[in-house]
Amino acid sequence: MALDTWLSEWGVTLGVTALMALMVFIVWDLARRNNAGRYGTFILFIALAMGLLGFAIKGAIQYLMEGGGL
Repeated sequence: MALDTWLSEWGVTLGVTALMALMVFIVWDLARRNNAGRYGTFILFIALAMGLLGFAIKGAIQYLMEGGGL
């Protein structure tokens, strides 16, 4: 595997993961500063979790299609 291919695969994966961690902090800070309460904070994190789950599912499907299982 060439260096540029490896770097682009891992760079995107690690970069998006870092951005997701930043988004968790941003949503938490948004809920705290606006006094969203427990229910509002829960709804904000559910919306964020759906996006995170979509990214994880994409990775699993990609792994399976590239020779890991299918």
